[in-house]
Amino acid sequence: MNLTELLKMYDFTGRSIIITGGTGILCSAMAKALVGCGGNVAILARHVEKGEALIDEMDGPGSAIVVEGDVLNQGSLEIATRKVLDEFGRIDALINGAGGNNPQATTRPDLTFFNLPEGALRYVFDLNMLGTILPCQVFGRQMAEQGEGVILNISSMSAMRPLTKVIGYSAAKAGINNFTQWLAVHLAQQYSAKLRVNALAPGFFLGEQNRNLLVNPETGDLTDRGKSIISHTPMGRFGDPGDLIGPMLWLLSPASAFVTGIVLPVDGGFSAYSGV
Repeated sequence: MNLTELLKMYDFTGRSIIITGGTGILCSAMAKALVGCGGNVAILARHVEKGEALIDEMDGPGSAIVVEGDVLNQGSLEIATRKVLDEFGRIDALINGAGGNNPQATTRPDLTFFNLPEGALRYVFDLNMLGTILPCQVFGRQMAEQGEGVILNISSMSAMRPLTKVIGYSAAKAGINNFTQWLAVHLAQQYSAKLRVNALAPGFFLGEQNRNLLVNPETGDLTDRGKSIISHTPMGRFGDPGDLIGPMLWLLSPASAFVTGIVLPVDGGFSAYSGV
């Protein structure tokens, strides 16, 4: 294989990718990268205005649109499918980036495990699990009819080793890992070997939801939790959104054509370190 052939694998010209949670810090970086590689990106968002602001930041030969949709509403996903097909003609890949936690589903001195509200736990499970399964059903059906396509789920370090406090989030993300493996086998055996399903498991990246837990907003110093994370990350830093681009492109590209059913850590060595 020569350089021209290798670069062609990462040329997404003419390929259409749907990204849920595409307005978040991590997935917006993915969207920009895919447009930069020539891809046609559809950002699924409940708040279209936020997505449209992101499109103004896109730079590259590809194109991007914002499609209104709710990952927990199958009807809205079906409407979104028609809009994407009208615009791009096909769906080649899906990135399931929608997810998150709820403060009321997190234990703390004034909120014990035994008092976590049922509603908060259901919110976290629904957003992360159903919010991945439903898009796979709706958008994945189109890929199954095409006989090819790639699904990339977003897992977490807490799926592999449950983190203290975030019980609902850890359990839901562990479910994502299991579902990724199940769906990879199901689609390959029942529909086409050209249908692949994998997941990325990001380590610790500073975002809107966890920044105040890891960094003191008044001093800028790491909190005790932030210090503990860094001390257990051999590379000694938090992740940068750009750190996910290479793994994401690889798993979506023909370069990983024989890879399905894996969960790839992107964590600076966190999952490899025993603490000793």
